[in-house]
Amino acid sequence: MRRILLPVPGLLFLAITASAQIPQSEYAARRAAIAAKMQDGVLLAFGAAEPQHDYLSFYQGPRFMYLTGIEEAGAALVMVKRGNVTDATLLVQPRNPATETWTGTRLGVDGAARVTGLRARTIDALKPMLDSLAASGLPLLIVSDLASSETELSVDQQFLQGLVAAEPSIRVQDVGSVVDQARGKKSAAELALIRKAVDITVLAHREALRSMAADKHEYEIEAVVEYTFRRNGADRPSFATIIGSGPNSTTLHYNVNDRQMRAGEVVVMDIGASYQGYAADVTRTLPVSGTFTAEQRQVYQLVRDAQSAAERQAKPGNARRSMSDSANGVLANGLARLGLIESADATYDCGDGQQCPQLGLFYMHGLGHGIGLEVHDPQSGGKIAAGDAFTIEPGIYVRGDVLGVIPDTPRNRAMRQKLQPTVEKYRNVGVRIEDDYIVTEKGVEWISRAPRELSEIEAGVQPD
Repeated sequence: MRRILLPVPGLLFLAITASAQIPQSEYAARRAAIAAKMQDGVLLAFGAAEPQHDYLSFYQGPRFMYLTGIEEAGAALVMVKRGNVTDATLLVQPRNPATETWTGTRLGVDGAARVTGLRARTIDALKPMLDSLAASGLPLLIVSDLASSETELSVDQQFLQGLVAAEPSIRVQDVGSVVDQARGKKSAAELALIRKAVDITVLAHREALRSMAADKHEYEIEAVVEYTFRRNGADRPSFATIIGSGPNSTTLHYNVNDRQMRAGEVVVMDIGASYQGYAADVTRTLPVSGTFTAEQRQVYQLVRDAQSAAERQAKPGNARRSMSDSANGVLANGLARLGLIESADATYDCGDGQQCPQLGLFYMHGLGHGIGLEVHDPQSGGKIAAGDAFTIEPGIYVRGDVLGVIPDTPRNRAMRQKLQPTVEKYRNVGVRIEDDYIVTEKGVEWISRAPRELSEIEAGVQPD
């Protein structure tokens, strides 16, 4: 079925063809693969709970979603393995007309069985079922997306606490990491959904380029981005949209987005659409006025060179670490040439007698991460392999007070005196370039093809 979008003058859109959901046969294969790695026991996977208020959005936990494809709140999956036989039961909320008036129609037992092919029961059968299984002596293997709090237990944690209190002899083991390891290798269907999420995100970047202008507020660009997401079929942003201008460009996860952008500044736009539950994550750095200053160009090109160095290492069979090592070398040598650090391997006193790389004053995050059901998704193994989906995102962030907040030692004072003039020269220049990649049997593919070279960026910004 094709999604029909009415044209809006001046705005781009994708002709999104509704992708088929991941087939239930794939979910069944995932459960079978997890069961094959299990000892005999009872696997219990909790779905996310209903939000506290019914006017808040519900998002399913990624582990439960990976195993079932069910997006309803308050569900659970029980898998019992004995020898070579595994039985699975899906437990869901019962149909309730009064509740459904507020939150929408539920699947109920019949609908859950029809959609998943699993035996289904209502969630109130969970405790009696587990009580019975506990008496068998089988261990309880927990797969949970629980969000713990320092001050109170979640509903699911309370349930488990009560179960263990009633059956003190029960052996409980967390096997969430087993599911996360499986999630690292994406199927062809998952890669297709990631690609679609990235396509929508790239379109939003192009719209933001066209909309950039001095004296606009960051939230105006945020509005363009998120409108483009929804208009093109995305579920939502896959994380809080980051539109950071001027000094905000040097804060990694700034997302207040309320500052008025000024001529001559850069703005870091870190955005991602979620499409059918799968995340994109793409960052571009733009000149608010349409043209980079000389200092901004130097920092931008250094970050882009570091990304290129990492991309050259992005080959099936190569260690993931090789990408980071190559990017770090480019960044360290480049910062030394600019005079922001004393040498490529220079250190500073970072407290408790420790020495830390000066590079870390301006580049303090990892090179990238997996993407999938979460924007920071698990990756499997230490080497790049088919089924991977990941980002490469080097950056440089020149905070004006960076040298003033490090420990006040004689060595650091001497370093501060030497480097502070250069820090002032590049003050409030933050640059991050992030792209998304998938790995198939044919190799590594760059899929987030938004403008990223200096000339492309400047050509794309069309200030009023």
